[in-house]
Amino acid sequence: MKTCFFCQYQIEPSFKDVDNLAKFLTTRKKIVSRQNSNLCAKHQRHLAKQIKYARYLALIPYVSYQGKK
Repeated sequence: MKTCFFCQYQIEPSFKDVDNLAKFLTTRKKIVSRQNSNLCAKHQRHLAKQIKYARYLALIPYVSYQGKK
């Protein structure tokens, strides 16, 4: 059984820690599902809120740039 990243390191998701939040985003900047991220339910909820708040503050983009081809 894989353990939750945040439980393992005894930290909480924070909008200020953009590097850790980016680990739980796809290449298109979507939030990864709980099954793929291996987080516990509590931390998945907190993570989603913190990612959305970081997006609001423009620390993380809403979508990845898909330039014209």
